[in-house]
Amino acid sequence: MSTSERFDCHYCKDSLLGKKYIMKDDTQYCTKCYENLFANCCEECSTPIGCNSKDLSYKDRHWHEQCFKCAKCSRSLADKAFAARDDLLLCTECYAHDYSSKCITCKKTILPGSRKMEYKGNSWHETCFLCHRCQQPMGTKSFIPKDNGYFCVPCFEKQFAYQCCACKKAITTGGVTYQDKPWHRECFLCIGCKRQLSGQRFTSRENYPYCLECFSNLYAKKCVGCTKPITSLAGAKYISFEERQWHSECFNCMQCSVSLVGRGFLTQRDDILCTECGREK
Repeated sequence: MSTSERFDCHYCKDSLLGKKYIMKDDTQYCTKCYENLFANCCEECSTPIGCNSKDLSYKDRHWHEQCFKCAKCSRSLADKAFAARDDLLLCTECYAHDYSSKCITCKKTILPGSRKMEYKGNSWHETCFLCHRCQQPMGTKSFIPKDNGYFCVPCFEKQFAYQCCACKKAITTGGVTYQDKPWHRECFLCIGCKRQLSGQRFTSRENYPYCLECFSNLYAKKCVGCTKPITSLAGAKYISFEERQWHSECFNCMQCSVSLVGRGFLTQRDDILCTECGREK
């Protein structure tokens, strides 16, 4: 047989005519050479995975099909779901028994791949995480913890929440108390301009809340000097004389503008004057 007609193993040069062979990178090898040169080594038995064996792999590791087993119970993992822990492969039952969370309600294992709910270190099956009042699964809906129980929002509002005295709806977070009555922050408004009063200074008249501006404009006395409202809020000082009022800084001589606070003064019709200007008159 001529050289051009030969079909040999690339490595050992034995003829491959009539024999089983394997191609790799467009080059032919007999099965023995291929296994010696390229076969993966089994993680379990440390022998090559031959051409006649199925090579099962996981994260660059390889096993014979018969060696691909749960590290704890030795059941085959071929064609089955499994989990990895510390480089060990485990069937789902063994993994769940040793490592999975336990449902705080039914005390059973929460199997890998199943949906679970977690809150403050506790775990539940999705179907076990129930509203304490209506006993319906809450799933991924909002809930509110109360006295070691968990409530869906509608049940919490019915059983525990205060009702806003303005809109009559439940107050679930925050809120304001005024005259022993609860309000939503957004409902606690100035009776005059309707601006929100939460976090702002305010006063009241006849049990109605007012922002300082509205209260001053509606009820405060006006300064004779500047005509602006006089309030006693924030410790503001004012002068009162014959049913007229002045801001302290406005109580000045009408002629020379000297401050009359703490000083004697004279009146001339509606004007107030320092004693010097009064004598000149």
